[in-house]
Amino acid sequence: MAYYETTRAPGRHFLQIPGPTNVPDRVLRAMDNPTMDHRGPDFGRLGAQILGKLGQVFGTEGHVIIYPASGTGAWEAALANTHSPGDTVLMCRTGWFATLWQEMAERLQLKPVFIETDWRRGADVAAIAEALAKDTGHAIRSVCVVHNETSTGCTSRIDEVRAAMDAAKHPALLLVDTISSLASIDYRHDAWGVDVTIAGSQKGLMLPPGLSFNAVSAKALAAAETAKLPRSYWDWRPMLAANATGYFPYTPGTNLLYGLDAAITMLLEEGLANVFARHDRHAEATRRAVRAWGLEVQCADPRHYSSALTAVRLPDGHSADGLRAVILAKYNMSLGNGLGVLKDRVFRIGHLGDFNDLQLVGTLGGIEMGLGNAGVPHKKGGVQAALDFLAGNAG
Repeated sequence: MAYYETTRAPGRHFLQIPGPTNVPDRVLRAMDNPTMDHRGPDFGRLGAQILGKLGQVFGTEGHVIIYPASGTGAWEAALANTHSPGDTVLMCRTGWFATLWQEMAERLQLKPVFIETDWRRGADVAAIAEALAKDTGHAIRSVCVVHNETSTGCTSRIDEVRAAMDAAKHPALLLVDTISSLASIDYRHDAWGVDVTIAGSQKGLMLPPGLSFNAVSAKALAAAETAKLPRSYWDWRPMLAANATGYFPYTPGTNLLYGLDAAITMLLEEGLANVFARHDRHAEATRRAVRAWGLEVQCADPRHYSSALTAVRLPDGHSADGLRAVILAKYNMSLGNGLGVLKDRVFRIGHLGDFNDLQLVGTLGGIEMGLGNAGVPHKKGGVQAALDFLAGNAG
């Protein structure tokens, strides 16, 4: 049964939202192995194997903690393990998901200081630096940044955020959401001095939703010893104690872990540098198609272009949701919707995860036909612009 189709459509559904992404057959085959005893010796070997190589994906030699949860759970774990009620957290409203993280912080009795943006670029490093410089009493407990804002297609410069923190000699922790960037965009937990990296399974890691991650620094682990926010399920300490032997303190997502093992192997076989280059190439081809259509990329600063997705603005008076509905009905392809202030203003093209040139060409072809079907003013030739770029820059 095809659960996502109300009527039978020939061919494979094009799932081109920015996550969940398409799950490779190799990962699906790994996941359909029989569930094993999560207290038995085979599971201990599996857990140790996964935990032993997962850090390479995060760019860390430290601990990576795995939860059976969505990325939202990893947000909460990062905050709960490192903060006490009333702590000040410095955040930057780069889009919808940064806004949701701020709302969570408020519900956890933290005090967010929010730096506004126009949702067309990444985090404002200069404003972060100014806020830290003014905080001479070091009231700010942490700086929280979304690396790749899924709602806008803008990527923040985490290396520059860290440089600003170092220049201010500020002791705040650096917490970074990589839910839509990990394993798609170059990321370096250790080299960039990140204290907690937050991630989810359903995007660059090429898995279904259901696993989330915290990569943690020694400084973050020390902060967890004095943090006063209540935590039980999210507590790092029992997780790390059990992980030392490859196990978990409660029932893990066993079959998702099979898939994770296969996904990490695939990423390391391709080579992370090659994975990032592939995503960069597909993102540039997509932007060239958008420009050729005469449409506008939501991200206005080339230094902040995302290699995981492209958000596209429609001309005033035209419905992005209407366009998406036409494309789904006619071409069996799902595109991402606009969120928050961008609702019905943009559509989002996911080009991350297990993705190749022919999939990209099919995606852009469906969009170009859909623009005509929906009566959206545009020029022809977007697909050809992408083809020319891909042919001249072979992967």
